Amino acid sequence: MEILDTTKAYANPWFSVREDTLRRRDGSTGGYAVVESPDVALIVPVDDGRLHLVEQYRHPVGARRWEFPAGTQDAGDDADPQALAARELREETGLSAGRLELLGTLDSSPGTLTQRCAVFLATDLTPGEPEREPEEQDMVSSWFTRAEVERMIRTGRIVDSKSLAALTLLMLREGAAGD
Repeated sequence: MEILDTTKAYANPWFSVREDTLRRRDGSTGGYAVVESPDVALIVPVDDGRLHLVEQYRHPVGARRWEFPAGTQDAGDDADPQALAARELREETGLSAGRLELLGTLDSSPGTLTQRCAVFLATDLTPGEPEREPEEQDMVSSWFTRAEVERMIRTGRIVDSKSLAALTLLMLREGAAGD
C-alpha cells in the first residue's frame, strides 16, 4: 500500500489519531484511521512460583481489571524499554528487579494502533513502597500462585490481552528451558 496523504485528526498528550489516504495494490483508494500511541513495557514479576499482579479501574471498560504491571513511555523519555519496565515495576508494585529478561514483543492491536509492548520477566525481586501516579492511587497489588492465576483467567477475572499474551510468552520460555 502507498500512503497518498496523512491528516492529524486528533492529538492529546497520550495518543493521536491520524487519517491516511491509501492506494491499494489494485489501484483503488481508501481511508484508514490509525491511533498513534507510545510504546509500553509490561512486567511479569515471578518469585518462588508466584506471579505479582495489579488491579485498577479501567475507565474505557468501566470496570476494575487484574493485569501484570505495565506502563507507557512518557513524552520525551528515551526509548529504553528495560528502563521503562524497571520504573513501572517500582512505581506500581514497589518491587525492584535484580534481573529483567525480555520475553518478547507484542503488537497491542495492529489493526488500529501503532503501540508495541515489550514483555519482561522480572526476578530476584526486592520489596519496597510503590511510587504510584495520582491516577493509580486506587491500584491494588498482590501475589498469586500459578493455579490462582489460571483460575482467574478461566473465570474471566483476568481478561487483559497483553497480560494473557505475556503469560503465554512466559510459558513458552519455561517450556523452552525444559527442552
